Order: sequence, then structure tokens, then C-alpha cells
Amino acid sequence: MNEIEVYFKKFKTVILIVVLTLIVFGYIVSKIVPVVTDIYKMSQDYKTAVTTLADKERTLKNLQEKTAKAEAENQNTIKAVYKPIEQGMDTESIIANEFAEILTLIRGNAIKTRSIKYEYDPKDDNFVKNVPDKYHVAKLDIEMIGTYKDFEGFLKELYKHEHFLDMASMEIVPYSRDKKILIINFQLKLYAQK
Repeated sequence: MNEIEVYFKKFKTVILIVVLTLIVFGYIVSKIVPVVTDIYKMSQDYKTAVTTLADKERTLKNLQEKTAKAEAENQNTIKAVYKPIEQGMDTESIIANEFAEILTLIRGNAIKTRSIKYEYDPKDDNFVKNVPDKYHVAKLDIEMIGTYKDFEGFLKELYKHEHFLDMASMEIVPYSRDKKILIINFQLKLYAQK
């Protein structure tokens, strides 16, 4: 017998065990590697999802803060309808005080008025249509002349006006001879409680 055969017979079991161990080890490795790869991929997906979630939560928080701020500003901009001290007067008499305040704002901003047309309790106004027994309405069509800066100041002060009013329409055209001067057709509705 040859020396190799002798060694082979002598270590036959050991070689068989080593070969079986290698086969089992290869089989286990082939089963474990995909699982480990999947776990690693899931871990990476989890980290990405956590980061995305944190970004989305931050965005949501920012949007909630902006919404809360906008609602707070809305609450601050809700204005009460003018309520006169005197009762039982006609629309013209009650609206006169509000109109005087608007004229003061116009003059205070160095704007010139070319014409003012009045219409009391206009039929197309929603307040007049729906609750005519509760409100007086005056629609003013005002034609004004002023500069950009003067008109900007007027609009800012009108926005800050303490009582509810409606800027129904506005048409602004530069004067043909001097583009710094504006011709403004402005429709404003004033409201007062009856």
C-alpha cells in the first residue's frame, strides 16, 4: 500500500469531518450572508426613514407655527363694524362720521380728490341684500390724484382703520404728463350698525 492510502485510511474520519464541516460551513454562510445583507439594508432604510421623518416633523412644525401666526394676525385684523352713539338716524347721518375719517386720511396723505360719488344702501351689496335691518352701507366712488408714496401711505392707514370697511375696487393709472403722479379711481364701502 502506498503511503497516501495509509494516511487516508488513518485519517479518513478526520478528513470526512473536515469536508462535512466545510460543506456545512459553506451552507451556513450561504444562508447567513443574504440575511446579514438584508439586515444591513433595512438598517440603512431605517436611518433614511428616521432622517426623513425628522425633516417632515420640522416642516410640519414650521407650517403649524406659520398657520398659528396667520390665525393670530387674522384675529387682529377682524374689525368691528362702526356703531354710532346716536340711534334712529338715516344712513347718510350715521355714515357721515366714518366718511369724515376717510377724508381726513386722504388729506393727511396729501392726496387730492377730484370727485366723490355716493350711493347709500346699494342694492348689490351683500349686507343690504341679506341683513338690511342691521346695517347701513355707503358706497363711495372716489377719484383721487397723488403720488405713489402718498397713495401707499393712504392704503397703509386705511388698512389700520379701526372699523370694518371694504375696498371694493381700485384702478390706478399714471398721469400722462408726469408718470410720478397717479390718477386713482377707488371704490370704498363703509358700514355702520343700525
